[in-house]
Amino acid sequence: MASREMWEIEIRHEGLNKYRHIRGSDRYVVEQKAVAQQLAWDEMWEKKKVAEQKKKDRESAIRSKEEKKELAIIKTNEAQEAISELESTLSHTLVVDDTIQWDSLLDKSPFPQKKPKKSKLVSIPLEPAISDEKYQPKLSFFDKLFSSSRQKKEAKAEKLYLSDCEAWKKTKHDVELKNKKNESDFSNGIKKWEEAKSKYEEKQSVNNKKILEKKAQYLNQEPGAISDYCEMVLNNSEYPDYFPQEWDLDYQAESQILIVDYSLPDIDSLPSIKTVKYIISRDEFTETHLTSAALNKLYDQLLYQITLRTIHELYEADAVHALKSIVFNGWVDSIDKATGQNANSCIMSLQASKDEFLEINLEKVDPKACFKKLKGVGSSKLHGLSPVAPIISINKEDRRFTSAYEVIDGMDDSDNLAAMDWQDFENLIREVFEKEFMSSGGEVKITQASRDGGVDAVAFDPDPIRGGKIVIQAKRYTNVVGVSAVRDLFGTTVNEGATKGILVTTADYGPDAYEFAKGKPLTLLNGGNLLHLLEKHGHKAKIDIKEAKKILQDQKE
Repeated sequence: MASREMWEIEIRHEGLNKYRHIRGSDRYVVEQKAVAQQLAWDEMWEKKKVAEQKKKDRESAIRSKEEKKELAIIKTNEAQEAISELESTLSHTLVVDDTIQWDSLLDKSPFPQKKPKKSKLVSIPLEPAISDEKYQPKLSFFDKLFSSSRQKKEAKAEKLYLSDCEAWKKTKHDVELKNKKNESDFSNGIKKWEEAKSKYEEKQSVNNKKILEKKAQYLNQEPGAISDYCEMVLNNSEYPDYFPQEWDLDYQAESQILIVDYSLPDIDSLPSIKTVKYIISRDEFTETHLTSAALNKLYDQLLYQITLRTIHELYEADAVHALKSIVFNGWVDSIDKATGQNANSCIMSLQASKDEFLEINLEKVDPKACFKKLKGVGSSKLHGLSPVAPIISINKEDRRFTSAYEVIDGMDDSDNLAAMDWQDFENLIREVFEKEFMSSGGEVKITQASRDGGVDAVAFDPDPIRGGKIVIQAKRYTNVVGVSAVRDLFGTTVNEGATKGILVTTADYGPDAYEFAKGKPLTLLNGGNLLHLLEKHGHKAKIDIKEAKKILQDQKE
């Protein structure tokens, strides 16, 4: 199979304890998948928090024994619905059209900002007229007899008129200035609005064009687009929140075989409550759980249903007939009860051709019998988690590594590392550490572009004492790096079986980050350390956080 460039992003959600490794041949599509998944997880997390709070509020508001009896009934119904949902895992998808509707992916939303409205002009009051009644002196009979008294009143009226004229001139001037300012503000507002609207529509058009390009690639049956399309199909499949929802795909274009390594839920994550009762005499709730045998049966049936459902969804969505055969390998991440260690095992494997699978009436099959009929491989008791060899395995040998390119030699002290392209920054870090490990015969490889907090580079140090595998993460940050990033590094170091983890950033670390790293095989290099490392190997650059923030903000806009 011809090799092709792949893009990968690892994303995680600490609240939901979710993790996904997203791969694809198109960088934009992979990034969009990651953003969409994070948004979905955030929404799921918010819903979960709201539901839990409502549950707490509901239970705390209950006072009487009758209300508690009613709550027990509600909890029983919820428990039975959760089990019923698992039992109908396969039938749930049969009423859904799994074909990707490309038009639904296009962003057709109008520019959200309202167009500025022109303010009404302020009216200028009428100019005072000497003939106005206000300026006519009220002359009495006495005033008419004595001219001095008349003249005094006439002078007073004239003074009032002249004062009002001056006030009117000032008012007129102020109103004209205000109207002129309103006109100017409106004109500037319209200009800014039109510029923002133009940028929004331009970005929208570019993104939509990429989706249409991906559609064209899919219709043209380009291998990378087929994989991306199948990713979208599986991503649209709705399962309970506690399901892993993780998979890895490999599309073999020549044979039109799709291999799916699918993460299955562990039996311990399944709901097992059968009924909830309120015991009046003890004023407490008691739960009845599924028996061990019933839970095992539910679990086994669930896994068979997931297998058939996944294959069904992929075949149903195969609009261009790119799939002739699908291999489903079901993996379970669990705790080995004999050793207490984490274990990830393939416990079931099935290969089904499209023609053969589409002849099956999934509405009426027994999932286990169907799996066996299709010559699926797996223990008769899946809950025992007995490992089996996948019918076809995905080749994962060093798949993360990608070709690197030179960055460092083209740099000088005017280059701001904090504003570099993130992929250039990862290559820069690879080059720096390659020079650092070169003297001991070490090797540094950069992984597929990620921007995600996963492994950005891997160093292999042959030194028998201090050497081994070293994972390196590069964070081109303009803000202080918190402890969560260091925790992620430690977890990655352990998961990779590495002897050491190195985190490099253009910014600095918070005190909690340094505190967490104490006593662990971790090294934290801040911006100053990075510049020193560059100088050590004969190169110069700068780190200007303020300048970088402005540059990066301008790029977003």
